[in-house]
Amino acid sequence: MSTKRERKTEIRRLSAHYPRVIEWSDDDHCYVGSAPPLVGQCCHGATEAKVAAQLAAIVEDLVQDVIDGKMPEPESQAGKSYSGKFVVRIRPAVHKKLALKAMARGESLNQFVAEALTRA
Repeated sequence: MSTKRERKTEIRRLSAHYPRVIEWSDDDHCYVGSAPPLVGQCCHGATEAKVAAQLAAIVEDLVQDVIDGKMPEPESQAGKSYSGKFVVRIRPAVHKKLALKAMARGESLNQFVAEALTRA
C-alpha cells in the first residue's frame, strides 16, 4: 500500500500528462483556465499565476477521481502530433466573403484564414 506522499507524487506525475490552457477572456475580464480533454474552462482569476495554481489543484483532483474509478480516463494529448491541416465546414456565404477579403488583400484564402486563426 502506498503512503499519502507517494500517492500525491503519483497524482502530480500523471496530471503532468494533461496540457493546461490559460487565456485572457475579454468577456469576463480575467484569465480563464482549462485542461483539455480532462476539463473545459473551470477556473478564473486576475493573474495567470493565480489561475495556474487553481488549475493545478483542479487537475490533480480530477486525476485522483480517475485513479479512484469515479470518472473515465480521457485520452491524453501529451505527445500527440498535428499535421497542420484540418477541414472546416462553413456556410457558402461566409466562404465567399472570406475569399473576397483574401483576394482584396492579395492573399490566398488559406493565408488569410491561417493569419486570422493565428490571431485568435
